[in-house]
Amino acid sequence: MNSFKETVKYLYESLPMFEKVGSSALKSGLDNIRALCEALNNPQESFPSVHIAGTNGKGSSSHFLAAVLQSAGYKVGLFTSPHLKSFAERIKVNGENIPEEVVVDFVQSHKGLFEKLNPSFFEMTTILGFDYFKSQKVDIAIIETGLGGRLDSTNIIQPLVSLITNISLDHQNILGDTLPQIAGEKAGIIKTGIPVVLSERQESVADVFIQVAQTKKSPITFASSEFSLINKRLENGNLILDVFNNDLMLYEDLKSGLPGLYQLKNLAGVFKTAEILNQKGFQVDERAIRKGVEDVVGLTGLKGRWQVLETNPMVVCDTGHNEAGIKEVLSQLKCYSYNRLFIVFGVVKDKDISKILTLLPKDAIYYFCMPKIPRALDADILYQEAKKYGLKGEIERDVNVALQKARASASQDDFIFIGGSTFVVSELDNL
Repeated sequence: MNSFKETVKYLYESLPMFEKVGSSALKSGLDNIRALCEALNNPQESFPSVHIAGTNGKGSSSHFLAAVLQSAGYKVGLFTSPHLKSFAERIKVNGENIPEEVVVDFVQSHKGLFEKLNPSFFEMTTILGFDYFKSQKVDIAIIETGLGGRLDSTNIIQPLVSLITNISLDHQNILGDTLPQIAGEKAGIIKTGIPVVLSERQESVADVFIQVAQTKKSPITFASSEFSLINKRLENGNLILDVFNNDLMLYEDLKSGLPGLYQLKNLAGVFKTAEILNQKGFQVDERAIRKGVEDVVGLTGLKGRWQVLETNPMVVCDTGHNEAGIKEVLSQLKCYSYNRLFIVFGVVKDKDISKILTLLPKDAIYYFCMPKIPRALDADILYQEAKKYGLKGEIERDVNVALQKARASASQDDFIFIGGSTFVVSELDNL
């Protein structure tokens, strides 16, 4: 096993991977990751960090924050999941993927340890990220949770600040059936005495976070109570925003390189987190905020967040994959004028798709596909379920073939959307 491809294959096949097989890949408790970290001299203690959890928005928020800190001149580690194209995307320093040879060497060097502890795929990825950030002597690392928070492998860090984004129904079979239950799992990243920022105040779960923060004596801020963002227009692929802090203009005509309207909620949390980092000695000024927010894609390599792939006709993909994420996608679609709407759509089978199918527009033309992973919901089943909700279209299992068919049918004033699952988006050839 000496190539990157062989190494990643070994990881996929030897270690249980949630993205591929679902909840059976998860290890309960933090004992395994603690043992891994101790065996490698606790690399997670060698750099300051920001810890980010949430149902939707944690990936975008992580990338925004990394881009802002990079723009301020810092060497920034970024740990996110899942990846879209390459495993190496999960671990970056200043927007550059971890070198493939580093992954190969790490796995070769610690194969005996892995075989002894039998970590999950995510536990192994987490310790690899921590070890790499230590070796790179990063100034700060942005660490995104994989799933939940309380029992997530990343939850052994002691961050400078914790950020929690939106809470909505997702992974109910693991995190709980109600929003307060899910919030309780996410609130597990709140650490004693360490400030926590909530991107938005959601009344259904606000008390959960307030109670945990009080117990842990952690200063808590709901960023949406301090920051308001006004969407002015869409211009050259950027959202143009005015940002107010307690009714005072903070940034006029701020450009966001991620044009999804849902980024307004995420950015409030990013701004508050940056403010706290300033108080802790990081110098993040307006220039860094503007540059980082506008050039987030170029600085971090983020893909799949309301990403425009073509413009004639307009072809857009988005990784939104649960009820709340699909609602945001549909509200974004309303910002565009088009003749016909084509939707290339696929999902994984551990989602409650009934709520998602209820939301989808009945006048769109559908191509039902499926990602090439064991968790994928078969396109035939999706097609049959969709028919019950008045959605019409055809089955085309491969997302790229489905997109070709949609393109062949669409004229220049039509709109093609690809989504339903991160894994559908990740298989697009032209991403």
